[in-house]
Amino acid sequence: MVPADTRPRRRADAERSIARIVSAARDCLSRDPDATVEDIAKAAGVGRMTVYGHFRTRPELVEAALTDALQAGEQRLVGVDLDGDARQAMNRLLASSWSLVAESAALLTAAQAVLPAGRLRELHTGAADRLEQLVRRGQQQGVFRTDLPITWLVNAVHYLLNGAAEETRLGRLDPSSAANVVTATVQSLLATPPANDTQPQP
Repeated sequence: MVPADTRPRRRADAERSIARIVSAARDCLSRDPDATVEDIAKAAGVGRMTVYGHFRTRPELVEAALTDALQAGEQRLVGVDLDGDARQAMNRLLASSWSLVAESAALLTAAQAVLPAGRLRELHTGAADRLEQLVRRGQQQGVFRTDLPITWLVNAVHYLLNGAAEETRLGRLDPSSAANVVTATVQSLLATPPANDTQPQP
């Protein structure tokens, strides 16, 4: 019979092993979206079978790495001041969001290749809800447009962030100007259009 006091130690060892593997996955996939389980196992200092003992498939491991990155990002975004003028609050949110998206561009590419779009949306629910609340407040303040569906606006902002990150990763967008490009594009997208632009065309 196995002594009962060995079980918590084994559980703690397993949790440390999982944390090490997930951390290695984040690091490897953030550098190379095509990183293999073998690459990740080597970076974690464990055998490939140890990885498969915790994660049955590579997509499961990729999801765990993305989830870990999103949770870490959420902790940073919670501290962003979103009070006051919605346009200025959006600038602050975009600055923090952009740094997170840029850091995780390759990881997101890896996730998009193996996870269903619906699952990706679920994982980004917290960020989407925060952005939607800010857009709604901007609409109430009269500084953000109301002529387009809010769901479309929120999704468009996320598409812009992720698209800019991929363009930067591929060397098609200068990293030193990317944050300003993203902010200017999003603010232009959300800005209330002139009154005559919202009227039906004859």
